[in-house]
Amino acid sequence: MKIVTEYPRSVREIEHGGIRMPDGTVLAARIWMPEDAASQPVPAILEYLPYRKNDHTLPRDAARAPYIAGHGYAYVRVDIRGCGESEGVMTDEYTAQELQDGCDVIAWLAAQDWCDGGIGMVGISWGGFNGLQIAALQPPALKAVVSLCSTDDRYADDIHYMGGAMLCEQLSWAATMFSLNTLPPDPRHVGDDWRAMWQERLEGSGLWLKNWLMHQRRDEFWKHGSICEDYSAVKVPVYAASGWADGYPRTVFRLMENLTCPRKGLVGPWAHKYPHIGAPGPAIDWLTEELRWWDQWLKGIETGIMDEPQLRLFMQDHAEPKGAYETRDGRWVAEPSWPSPNVERVAWGMIGDGALVRGGSGRGEAEIATPATVGLQAGKWCSYANPGDQPGEQGPDDADSVTFQTAPLESDLEIAGDATLDIAFTCDRPVALIAARLVDVAPDGAATRVSFGVLNLTHRDSHETPAPLKPGETHRARVPIKHVAQTFRKGHRLRLSLSNTYFPMVWPAPEAAALTLDLTDCVLSLPERSGPDGALRDLGAPKAAPPLRVETLEKGGYEWLIERDGQGGVRVTVTDDDGAIRIIDNDLNVTAKCTETYALDGPDDHAPTARMEWNQDMARGDWRVRTLTETEVTSTATDWKIRARLRAWDGDELAHEQDWSETIPRDLV
Repeated sequence: MKIVTEYPRSVREIEHGGIRMPDGTVLAARIWMPEDAASQPVPAILEYLPYRKNDHTLPRDAARAPYIAGHGYAYVRVDIRGCGESEGVMTDEYTAQELQDGCDVIAWLAAQDWCDGGIGMVGISWGGFNGLQIAALQPPALKAVVSLCSTDDRYADDIHYMGGAMLCEQLSWAATMFSLNTLPPDPRHVGDDWRAMWQERLEGSGLWLKNWLMHQRRDEFWKHGSICEDYSAVKVPVYAASGWADGYPRTVFRLMENLTCPRKGLVGPWAHKYPHIGAPGPAIDWLTEELRWWDQWLKGIETGIMDEPQLRLFMQDHAEPKGAYETRDGRWVAEPSWPSPNVERVAWGMIGDGALVRGGSGRGEAEIATPATVGLQAGKWCSYANPGDQPGEQGPDDADSVTFQTAPLESDLEIAGDATLDIAFTCDRPVALIAARLVDVAPDGAATRVSFGVLNLTHRDSHETPAPLKPGETHRARVPIKHVAQTFRKGHRLRLSLSNTYFPMVWPAPEAAALTLDLTDCVLSLPERSGPDGALRDLGAPKAAPPLRVETLEKGGYEWLIERDGQGGVRVTVTDDDGAIRIIDNDLNVTAKCTETYALDGPDDHAPTARMEWNQDMARGDWRVRTLTETEVTSTATDWKIRARLRAWDGDELAHEQDWSETIPRDLV
């Protein structure tokens, strides 16, 4: 990483400021801008998040914002209502209030004397989501969006549900926000009001997981904020980026295909990270690329960015299977549009003896009735490039699955896009799921997962109106497999692995089920790519502003531990310890640690237990707050059961304590 300290314009930082909403609520902002912006106004770039501008995102912001501001922009980090130093209470993600506040912030920014009236929105994950959502509301001053690691469909392609099956990361994410929502505003910025603001949050934020489990199908709750409901509502130019190890690469392709505004797409090898700190590498000079976008659409400077191919993809080469990578081998390719003229869908048939044949028809039958413990090598649905959170050696999972594989490939095979699996099947239970994985098998037998898809088979026709399976009746379904660009080398084998369990990524169906596939009516469709790589500009080596000054008080760490008890039971423990740091410039000590466990009593157990515990601690001088949140989720064949507890301390005094116990009926999940 190249650290840049000199910019075309000198930068000043406003550590804390307030933006008053029409109802009187004040949202907190941190602003970096050129020192002479009052006399030479600049466009503003808004990043609008719940992740606390004063501490949690500050290390990341400090490396981005001064660089962009120094090139003639005001970079504005605003805490969503009820987060950080902003007033109010946040009760869920992407609420109508949040989006309206975003529109009002944009109008406020455009009216400032240091702003020339043009606004862009940028964000990764939450900020990528609400950037698209606010663009669809068409606030007049918003001129362009950069959306990273985001979604256009909150139900079908987010951390909550995949193919109508519940992701265990929904539980993890709910626990994360449960904890984050317990943190107070900083007295340094809000004064003595901090205690009352904190108490309001502690009492009012609620148990978000209950909200999400009450909506197990694609209803109005999820349609809100899903721009796929009306792509035409987005009029401003959109640059979308993601990574193959991220949870959200599919969004980039759908936006390229369905938006009608000017648009660009980029997918690298990265996890859920900005591309200039992208891991696995290679990371790129994303800040320069981002500035080219802003210069084009906010300053009217012809940067040439729209003369380049619409979509750029990192074509991954083979990698040995392991739970984390520093870098991935491969090359950049470009597509003029999506769908691409360089990609052809080719049918592959499955044979009862385990063969996978290009262009052939399937033959025979296959029964899928896998142990509940299949999936231990899956990693996370959305990797953060932590050790163990990407898929490991697939052999153990594949040994308990139904597999079909090719003979050694006679030449390299490249795919780019989304594979699909069409199946005709019977099932002996009313609720069942299927997981399909594409696996690269090296000549030595090492098996690396390339992509995967999951479908709750009660959602075979619709996520809005699922229907139970009828035992003995033949059903048909299409299993979508996540987009990827991958080279399968000559001499390697391509394997399709099928299971009807995939834990702990996916919560299992209510009871063990057996699927019988009619292979004569099953087809794997691969997006095979050929043709030129396209004219490619070098994306360069990453650069950033100087890192935030911090003192490490206690080292943290990340661990992904899989344990077996000898009786067939398994436990996965994920420990994410940020350690303890002191942010030097505001003398704030911050500590955060999370432990998650996912356990099954044995291969026939379809009622797992998930537990999440978060500890947070903030201190400055004599001021200290500490919070502990605990969440446990179990299930029966008919219900979800949630037990949660919140405790918060002001110094040594217990300031708030609350418990929840909820039972929510399962809805064909």
